[in-house]
Amino acid sequence: MPTQPPRSPASRRNSVSEPLTDTNIPVHPALGPGCTGFLKMSEILYEDNHIIIVNKQPGEIVQGDKTGDTPLADTLKAFIKERDAKPGNVFLGVVHRLDRPVGGAVIFAKTSKALSRLNEMLRQGKIHKTYWALTRSVPEPPEAELTHYITTVERNNKSYASAKPSPSAKEARLRYRVLATGDRYSLVEIELLTGRKHQIRVQLSAIGCPIKGDLKYGDRRSNPDGSISLLARRISFIHPVSGIPVEVEAPVPDQQPWTDLVASVNNNEPSTVNE
Repeated sequence: MPTQPPRSPASRRNSVSEPLTDTNIPVHPALGPGCTGFLKMSEILYEDNHIIIVNKQPGEIVQGDKTGDTPLADTLKAFIKERDAKPGNVFLGVVHRLDRPVGGAVIFAKTSKALSRLNEMLRQGKIHKTYWALTRSVPEPPEAELTHYITTVERNNKSYASAKPSPSAKEARLRYRVLATGDRYSLVEIELLTGRKHQIRVQLSAIGCPIKGDLKYGDRRSNPDGSISLLARRISFIHPVSGIPVEVEAPVPDQQPWTDLVASVNNNEPSTVNE
C-alpha cells in the first residue's frame, strides 16, 4: 500500500525569515514536570504515516535520562495521541539523538517497520546529516575533512580527540566548509561521516575552533539560554517504505550572530560580515 502524502512537505527552508505556522497544540497533562505543555505545529518539519521529523529545541532531551525531565519522544507521543484521537498507545521509535544543548532536525519512526529500516540505514550511513555551527575562530583551511580518534569518559560525560589511534578510541570523520565569517564568529557547515559522542564539538575544538557557547569543549563563555550554537540543519535519505527521496531543513535561529551570517549566504554576499 503506498504511503499517504506527507502532512507537511519535505521542503528546503533557505531563508531565515520564512514564516512558520505557530499554533500550539496542548499535550496530555500527565506528562508532568519538565514538559513544556505544548508542541508547536511549526516544530513538525515533515510527517507521513511512517515518519515524523521534528525541530528539537535546545534544552530538550530526545530520550529519557537521569534528570527525570520529560523527553521530546513522550511529548510527541502525547501530541499525536490527542491530535489524531487515538484510543490506544502511540508507537514512536527514536532513530537518533541530539545532545541536549543542540537544536535542529530529529527523526522519529511512527511504525515498527520504519524504525527497523531506519536503524539499518543509519548503520549503513544512508541517512545524511548536515549541521551548521558558529565557531569562535575561522577553521583553516576553509574546507577539509577531519579524522580523529575519540575516547569518551562517562564519569564526566566528555569525549577526547587524538590525532593518533589507540585501542580504546573510535575513528571519527567529518567534512566541513566555512560558509561565512564575521568579526568574532564563523558559520561552518559540517557533514558527519561517522557518529560518535559529541563528535562535532570535540573535533572542532581539537582544531582550535570551539562552538559558540560550548564551555565543555573550550569556548570562553556560555550562551544566555544554555544552548550551544550547533544546529542539525539538514537531513536527507530515501524513504524506507515509499522509496521516495526525503530532504528536510530545520530553520536557523532568528537571533544574532546567526541572522547576519546566514543572510550573507542567502544573498550570495562576500563571506566576511560585521556582527
